[in-house]
Amino acid sequence: MKNLVLTIATTALLLPLQAQKVKPEVIIKTLDQKSEHYGTLAHQIWTYAEVGYQEEKSSTLLQKELQDAGFNVEAGVAGIPTAFVATYGEGKPVIGILAEFDALPGISQQAVPHPQPRTEVNAGHACGHHLFGTASTAAGITVKDWMKKQGKTGTLKVYGTPAEEGGAGKVYMVREGLFDDVDVVLHWHPASINAANAASSLSNKSAKFRFYGQASHAAAAPERGRSALDGVEAMNHMVNLLREHIPMESRIHYVITRGGEAPNVVPAFSEVYYYVRHPDMQMVRDLFERVVLAAEGAAKGTETKMEYEVIHGLYNVLPNETISRVMHKNLQKVGGVRYNMEELKFAKEIITSYQADADTLPSSERIAPFKVTLRGAGGSTDVGDVSWAVPTAGMRAATWVPGTSAHSWQAVAAGGTSIGTKGMMVAAKTLTLTALDIFQNPKLIETAKQELLRRRGKDFKYEALLGDRKPPLDYRK
Repeated sequence: MKNLVLTIATTALLLPLQAQKVKPEVIIKTLDQKSEHYGTLAHQIWTYAEVGYQEEKSSTLLQKELQDAGFNVEAGVAGIPTAFVATYGEGKPVIGILAEFDALPGISQQAVPHPQPRTEVNAGHACGHHLFGTASTAAGITVKDWMKKQGKTGTLKVYGTPAEEGGAGKVYMVREGLFDDVDVVLHWHPASINAANAASSLSNKSAKFRFYGQASHAAAAPERGRSALDGVEAMNHMVNLLREHIPMESRIHYVITRGGEAPNVVPAFSEVYYYVRHPDMQMVRDLFERVVLAAEGAAKGTETKMEYEVIHGLYNVLPNETISRVMHKNLQKVGGVRYNMEELKFAKEIITSYQADADTLPSSERIAPFKVTLRGAGGSTDVGDVSWAVPTAGMRAATWVPGTSAHSWQAVAAGGTSIGTKGMMVAAKTLTLTALDIFQNPKLIETAKQELLRRRGKDFKYEALLGDRKPPLDYRK
């Protein structure tokens, strides 16, 4: 019944926009005319393939694009050299658009439909953030041009947000208060479908656990050694036993990042990197403390020393149905991605690599039905912290061949082609139209804020899961 009331209320709020005769086709045509330019920009960032907190060239490129368009750019915000806020206008309302641009390490791939790494880099945009940042920049510039032409008051902010992949760049920006004056935040993400749902995500906290032992000859004097690797393995064993006694929706995964140097030397140092996830951030806090207890027990049992460094911590996304419904309507107006013959050939070959059905290809043209998902599953994102501070809505666009998984070579490949560009422009158009709707209908903001307050509860007080640590600028080095 609550969803029905909200739907009716949101529909009523949209009615004044029809009277104001906003013409989506004009916006769509404007962005179509700049598709080649923004495609070139995105491909340049794809070529850079810079990982978290090292995105110097990618960030500079987007900053220049926005500055040349008339934005005032403040770089190096929140103690992060590659983070920035580009601002245009003044007064209320204040609309923010998020822009990401970091790549993933270890996934290098050329823009071809078969595995073929790029020899010059050992990273790739397997999550499509080169498209993310560029589409958000394109939307920001288009909205700014509309504001200037219409003499519209208000403030538009494009946030350059580094290190989404495990670095939690946005969390430090939220903690720094950079979203305190913002009324609504919009974002999007590359995908293999087109959708604009009010959906949550998993909360996530990560840390690197470091064990220190005593080196010794593993054959001649093993009794003198205290193996740091034993500490890591003992911790991992206890955490694996712990899995039986945690909520079913929980996810705990790890990778041993340092295991020693040689089999005949008792390792004096070892390190293991852990992620802890759950749909609720408080449960993540609790589970993480149990993982710490396992680490402490492992150190005691192996006579090693242990310390850990929290790398990042993310809230689950708090969906905002009010703004999400507006975004969904605009995505329907924009439509999906239609392949030409060359793109269709590329897509069919990609599909054979993961043995999917070629009949799924037309799904790139369709818009998924709207739905509300309050309990998250799958992945995590630092957009979560933003969504607890400001009414936030996002969408996905088909920048990848249907069936493609994120963090795969297939995603890198498609993201470097016109398939990626077409999906990116779907997002740019949808973000632009949604921002225009919000600028022209202040009641949307009021309703969205009321929904935020209701969902997060009256006693909510923001405390970052990662505590007061500084941004881990070297976490990818």
